[in-house]
Amino acid sequence: MTQTTGHVGQAEERVRALALAARAAGRQLAALTGPARSALLRDLAAALADPAEREPLLAANARDVAAARAAAAAGELDPARLKRLGLDAAKLDSVADGLGQLAARPELLGRPRLRRELDDGLVLEQVPCPLGLVGVVFEARPDAAPQIGGLCLKSGNAALLKGGSEARESNRALVALMQRALQRHGVAPAAITLLEQREDITAMLALDDVLDLVIARGGHEFVRHVQRSTRIAVMGHAEGVCHLFLHASAEPNMAATIAVDAKCGYPAACNAVEALLWEGGAEAALDACVAALRERGVELRGCDRTRARHPALAAASEQDWGHEYGALVLAIRRVDDEADALAHIDRYGSKHTEAIVAADPAAAERFLAAVDAADVFWNASTRFADGYRFGLGAEVGISTGKLHARGPVGAEGLLTYRWLLRGHGQVASDYGPGKRRFTHRDLEP
Repeated sequence: MTQTTGHVGQAEERVRALALAARAAGRQLAALTGPARSALLRDLAAALADPAEREPLLAANARDVAAARAAAAAGELDPARLKRLGLDAAKLDSVADGLGQLAARPELLGRPRLRRELDDGLVLEQVPCPLGLVGVVFEARPDAAPQIGGLCLKSGNAALLKGGSEARESNRALVALMQRALQRHGVAPAAITLLEQREDITAMLALDDVLDLVIARGGHEFVRHVQRSTRIAVMGHAEGVCHLFLHASAEPNMAATIAVDAKCGYPAACNAVEALLWEGGAEAALDACVAALRERGVELRGCDRTRARHPALAAASEQDWGHEYGALVLAIRRVDDEADALAHIDRYGSKHTEAIVAADPAAAERFLAAVDAADVFWNASTRFADGYRFGLGAEVGISTGKLHARGPVGAEGLLTYRWLLRGHGQVASDYGPGKRRFTHRDLEP
């Protein structure tokens, strides 16, 4: 046996032991009452707001940021990843507020979605329940750890968390804070477990007999790699190549306001717009957007027809279409009409979030109906594509797939369901043609 093989084998044994402990702790978490899990979430939110708890969190993050800045200076880390790494009071306030939202939301577990009488004294219920154990691989964005952890607590799921290595110190401090909250409420701290080694990802993906779901956040190729490397169901949160389409009826001031928010609010976010499309008749809206974006320091790259109107713009190339910049860079393209805009989005978009600015309701409704994306907006910034802004409390990611959950995935996206049937000795062979008939009467949940 080679040294490498032995090291991998050790990682598999260690991660399996951690996963089994997490799964056992998850059963304790799922057994809590709804009010008890809400109290746990409120306790966690209070801890994140406590100055005494914040001090070590921010100190740990400062160490991560210092190391990342050195890596960026050496050309080893791109600016977008460095931007996501920072943790400050405003981000912690937002996370704490989201946890409070989660605590205040109605209980999800055990409340029937459907009740149906099959016959007198034979009642069927569809009841939500946790998936069980969720593995989440996410980027070096430390505020994601308590957001994901909070959603797992709300939904009664245990979690294995593997964050980007650049956020190692931050993630350690945040997971330790969550584990202390779990202990205070009588739940084993293993319910939220942190994985830290690169080989832990491979080891986790082999646990198809233990894990119920893997959530992969990152670039397109990374998500595809995870999906190819496991038999576990994978929910992918890939890149966000979002478009803003200026219809001929677009109001210029509105278009400029939305474009600036969508590009400049947080350029490194997956819901930031990466390309602006415009059609004939939208020249005034285009001009307003170009002026506002240039004032904010955005590097604009235009197609030939866009540069004919704005010759100072840099020339866009084929590589600019479908590219996620994660920075203050925006590609602009003139399209022939709505159909051409839809064709461009279908070819180059990532099925994340697409938006139209239009005063024409019919055009807007056509766009909303035709675009194949998780989120489609009319006269609103793509930056609204966010679990916190949707009132979900937070999100484990924005799913660009179509099965199980789509768009910002909150606690509801971490649930499955069971069918519970309560009878009085009935047997299936008594029912059918010429026999006893089913009533199939829907009841109030």
